[in-house]
Amino acid sequence: MSGGAAAAPDAWGIVSGYEDAFGEWTDVPVETRDALVAAMGGDPAADGPPASDAVHVVRAGEPVDVAGAVRVELEEGGGRDLDGHVPGDLPLGYHDLEVRGEDDPRRLIVSPGTCHLPDDLRTWGWAAQLYAVRSDDSWGIGDLGDLRRLAAWSARLGAGTLLINPLAAVDPLTPRETSPYYPTSRRFLDPVYARIAEVPGAAHADLGDLPARAAELNEVREIDRDEVAAIKLAALERCYAEVSGGLDADAGYRRFLDERGPDLDRFAIHQTLTELHGDRWRSWPEGLQAPSSPGVHRVAADRVDRVRFHRWVQFVLDDQLRRAGEPLALLGDLPIGSDPDGADAWMWQDVLAEGVTVGAPPDMLGPQGQDWSLPAFVPWKLRAARYQPFVDTLRSAFRHVGGLRIDHVLGLFRMFWIPPGGTAADGAYVRQHTRELLDILALESHRAGAFVVGEDLGTVEAGVREELAARRILRYQVWWFEEDPIDEWARDALASVTTHDLPTVAGVWTGEDARMQRGVGLDPDLAWHDELRTRIRRAAGVPRDAAVRDVVVALHERLARAPDRLVVTQLEDALGLHDRPNVPGTTRDVRANWSLALPVLLEELEEHPTVAAVASALSRARPR
Repeated sequence: MSGGAAAAPDAWGIVSGYEDAFGEWTDVPVETRDALVAAMGGDPAADGPPASDAVHVVRAGEPVDVAGAVRVELEEGGGRDLDGHVPGDLPLGYHDLEVRGEDDPRRLIVSPGTCHLPDDLRTWGWAAQLYAVRSDDSWGIGDLGDLRRLAAWSARLGAGTLLINPLAAVDPLTPRETSPYYPTSRRFLDPVYARIAEVPGAAHADLGDLPARAAELNEVREIDRDEVAAIKLAALERCYAEVSGGLDADAGYRRFLDERGPDLDRFAIHQTLTELHGDRWRSWPEGLQAPSSPGVHRVAADRVDRVRFHRWVQFVLDDQLRRAGEPLALLGDLPIGSDPDGADAWMWQDVLAEGVTVGAPPDMLGPQGQDWSLPAFVPWKLRAARYQPFVDTLRSAFRHVGGLRIDHVLGLFRMFWIPPGGTAADGAYVRQHTRELLDILALESHRAGAFVVGEDLGTVEAGVREELAARRILRYQVWWFEEDPIDEWARDALASVTTHDLPTVAGVWTGEDARMQRGVGLDPDLAWHDELRTRIRRAAGVPRDAAVRDVVVALHERLARAPDRLVVTQLEDALGLHDRPNVPGTTRDVRANWSLALPVLLEELEEHPTVAAVASALSRARPR
């Protein structure tokens, strides 16, 4: 969806008006502008935010003059004396720039400018909601052991990638958050994905009746995350008791601690505090609301073993994810934000806009606009923080994956802010420091040796897709929305029929998706569904009464011949399911969003005839 004309931003980055996906123009009221400036911590009457020279972001080979620059200390060691001129032959990386008269060095980021993208990348893969892919060995939810098996099986079929839902941690609270796109932290992993049998210490730990209780959860299709989390946490605690005495001698564990740095400690402390005080950090005792407060340090000292346990759990999860990615290139998924009451927001509260949430103006997916209830980084504060939160988030997301899907990549250009207490109708766009953000993304992609896919669905302003292409970021092409013939699609893109938020092929073909929507109180777009069925018949060459299996296979056989570098198929489509993982606009009270396991186990999936036929069609067109 396009529609993206916008007025120029003011000094705070706030755009005075915008055109939505339907071509409607909205002028932003001055009251909204003032509320957003105040939420940034600024004075609406001021000319703009304070200037900051804390960071300089340059391309490799690009010299820059910095008045007073006297020395650059290179990230990998060594340095050079300067006379105000920073040469263009510095290595890629994060360097310290010393400037005469300044106590603290500035950060100098040297970027390749474009993301890693192998010239010969052309393959296919499944799009899987890992929680839904259970095996006989699962404990009520698909786990990292299941992911390793799924990846190995997919590689044998000829797949070259596997798109997975975000695996990020949520707060240890009940009821447990179900959406993968609403984590407490985008940098750490959720313990529910641990394969307990492969956890250090599991072979000797007394797990009692925990495996039997977990096995019972596999018998119910709707995943009970509260019970899964309780059982797995108890098992992890017993495993930890077996190995904790030898952790300090574990070279792999010590290396992990060094790699993840102080923020791993802060995350572990946050999880411990949440267990102690429940609720969210804004409601904790006043002395605990700031991560650097003496009260937080006292709790960390008093609960040192519990903090250590949470650190160790992340070590276990990280190693299991590493092994899961060995058979093929996992395609990770980075959510656009995190819980405003979660760990990342607690640690980075000084660079977030107070009370602001992000979302989208009216478009096809949300005719009234959308409020995602996620916080927003203040652009000038993020820059003054030398972009460290953004760097840490990317670096974590690139761990152990061969590619990274960035949810709502449009947010790196402009983000739709909703003022405190407002609705999406009251929102305005805030311009980001796009060039610098994309340069940092390119550097982290280059370091990880991983390609990048930018999910560019929604209201796309002019020039965005051209910039993504110039940065070697693959765009996202969804057949449900694309009007051009498949043969005319982009090469530097990922193609799919649908997504986790949209109807499955079977749901559209049979009309079950529309019936489901009516059942949960939504008003389905029946004309659009009719149009999709007509398009399916034409593209797949199937009659009106074709079986779902034949439709699914024929449509993916056609999609496989698209020029796009990547083609992914939702496992729900390959199985011919009516159910989609998520229905936007509904809550857990009316639908089990993000909580429906596949109706077959992984062992059965590997033998499923429709899945095999789809994989064969994709592999013929895209041999690995």
